[in-house]
Amino acid sequence: MNTIHYAVVGTGYFGAGLARLMNQLEGARVVAVYDPMHAEPIAKELQCDAEKDIESLCSRKDVHAVIVASPNGFHKEPVMRAAAHGKHVFCEKPIALSYDDCNEMIAATKEKGLIFMAGHVMNFMNGVRTVKRLINEGRIGDILFCHAERNGWEEAQSEVSWKKKRELSGGHLYHHIHELDFIQFLMGPAKRVCMAGGNVAHQGAGFGDEEDMLFITLEFEHNRYATLQYGSAFRWSDHFVKIQGSKGAILIDLQDVKVVLKTPEGEERFLLHESKEEDEDRTRIYKGLETDGAIMYGKPNLAPPLWLHSIMKKEMMYFNSIMQGAEPDQEFKPLLDGTAARASIATADALTLSLKEDRKVSVDEITRKKAVSS
Repeated sequence: MNTIHYAVVGTGYFGAGLARLMNQLEGARVVAVYDPMHAEPIAKELQCDAEKDIESLCSRKDVHAVIVASPNGFHKEPVMRAAAHGKHVFCEKPIALSYDDCNEMIAATKEKGLIFMAGHVMNFMNGVRTVKRLINEGRIGDILFCHAERNGWEEAQSEVSWKKKRELSGGHLYHHIHELDFIQFLMGPAKRVCMAGGNVAHQGAGFGDEEDMLFITLEFEHNRYATLQYGSAFRWSDHFVKIQGSKGAILIDLQDVKVVLKTPEGEERFLLHESKEEDEDRTRIYKGLETDGAIMYGKPNLAPPLWLHSIMKKEMMYFNSIMQGAEPDQEFKPLLDGTAARASIATADALTLSLKEDRKVSVDEITRKKAVSS
C-alpha cells in the first residue's frame, strides 16, 4: 500500500478531527496544515508542518490530496488552488454557497481528472446504509413522500460562531444540508420548490443573522413530494426523516436514535449507528445539550463524540481507499466528483430565491445556467 500524503485547510473542531483520523489510517499521513488560528498546536500534535497560507500548502510537491474543512464560505479558494496544483480534494459540506461556485469548482477538478469528494457524512451512517438497503429490496415499495425536521432551541452565544453568520455558513439550509441531500438521493432532484420563514426569535447581541425558522416544500417528478423544517427557534426539538412508501414507511430518528421499518406485517427496529454503545452515546448528547454543537467550533482540543467519530472515520477510510485506487461504489460516484453536492446546492439556491421573492421556484431557473456535464 502506498502512503498518501494529505494537507488540511481548516483545523478547528471538525477539521482537526478529520486530520487526526486520517493520520491514524494505514497508508495515510498528514504532512501539512493551514489555519490562521489553530494550525500550530495541531501541527505539533500530528508532527507535520504548519503552512503560512493556502497557496504554500497546495503547491507542496509532497501533497497528493487536500482536505478542506474551513468555514463554508471559504471552501472555494482552497479547492480551486488545490485543483490548479493537481491535488485531489475532499471538501466538507456544503462544498459552496452557490450553484455558480459549485460549477467552477467541479470544472477545475474535472479538467485535471481529480477526485472531488464532498463531505456528506450522513451517507456513512449505519442506519442510512440500512435504509437504502431496505428501499432497494422493495420493502416499502415506491417512495411517495418524505418529511424531515432538524430543529431545536439555541440561546445567545458569548462569542457568535461563524455557523450563525449567513455570509460564512449559508444559514441552516446550507449548513444543515444533510437531510435535503439525503432526500434528493432517494427521490432524485426536486423540480419545483417553495420556502417560507425568517428570523423570529434570535435578534440582537449574542445571535447571528440567519433565519431561525424555515419551512420547505419540494415537488418531484411523478407526483411525489417532500417537506422539511430547519431552525433554532423550536422549544420542542426534533431531528428525524420519515420516508413514506406505497407498501410501508421508514423512520430515521436522529434524536431518539433508532431506525424503524413499518409495514402491514409489523415493525422492525435497527441501529442508527454501528453499535448499541454509539446509539446510547448519541442519545446522551441529545438529551443533555440545549445548544447546537456548532458552539464547539474553533476548539480543536475537543474530540468528536463516539458516534460522530465513527462515521467520520468511515468517511476518511473511504476517501483514502479511493486515493489508493479502489473502485468506487456506483451510488457514491456522484459523491466523488461534486455533482451530488451541486444538486443539493441548486435546490438550496432555488429555495433561497423562493423566500426572497415569495413564490414557487423551478429549480431549472438555477440549473439552466450552463452546467458542467457530470
